[in-house]
Amino acid sequence: MKKTFLAFIALTTIIPLSAKPKKSDGKVQKIRVAHTNYYVPYDFVNDKGESDGFEVAVLKEVDKLLPQYEFEYFPTSDDDLLIGVLQGKYDVGTKGVWITEERKKKYIFPQNPIAASIIGIVIRKDTADKITDIKSFAKYSGKLVPIGPSNAQYNIIDEYNKQNPDARVKLVAGDQFEAADGYVWVVEGRYDARVDIKLSFQNNIEKEGAPYAKYKDKLSYVPYKAIPTWPLFNRKNQAFANAYDEAIKTLKENGTLEKLSQKYLEMQRAPRLILHRDV
Repeated sequence: MKKTFLAFIALTTIIPLSAKPKKSDGKVQKIRVAHTNYYVPYDFVNDKGESDGFEVAVLKEVDKLLPQYEFEYFPTSDDDLLIGVLQGKYDVGTKGVWITEERKKKYIFPQNPIAASIIGIVIRKDTADKITDIKSFAKYSGKLVPIGPSNAQYNIIDEYNKQNPDARVKLVAGDQFEAADGYVWVVEGRYDARVDIKLSFQNNIEKEGAPYAKYKDKLSYVPYKAIPTWPLFNRKNQAFANAYDEAIKTLKENGTLEKLSQKYLEMQRAPRLILHRDV
């Protein structure tokens, strides 16, 4: 797991950055920031009714470094965030987004990600001695719960299959379904694994009072790799995206991202970003 994070940080720290953000000329541009309101600890509304979470906190620190902008935060749904940024209702949105070719046609992605999430597979505990990673799962059976073709998780497994032609997972395109269905199908043996984000598995299965805690003794999680997550910018906001990149560079160098990572991610048992410059 640690090696996965080191690889991710190495990726983020070697990305070249453009010129420094412009100085404020007295005119302040309002920036409407959309974020999901439930994705603890990344993006949520806290007990005080305030926008909170690791990604939100990072953007608040970015705001402090950009005197030419003033951020306003709008907790909302996934669909409203995506459509709103696309249509210009919001200037930027953050929801643990992965890059896909389809999304790159609709939004501006900055040079630097804002966080990362761990993706892996949920398996039955009685197969844990045989399935220790994606390759061993593919050789065991490769029977994976179907994934919607527009889901970024589909692209991750498709990419894995292309890189591992001798140990391919049985990737089947399917319709969207409730999270509980995928867990039940694995427990019942209809499939031998389902793709899941580690944080989702923790929140849905492992945490006290989790909605599907009854499967805790039957299911186990096998991590695959860390996937960078990104804020989405409206396509008219290239200058703002450039300014964001410069601010992120400063926040890495002064240790702010590491402190926020410890505050939000370490305490929540979520994927922690080790944002050291010398990694």
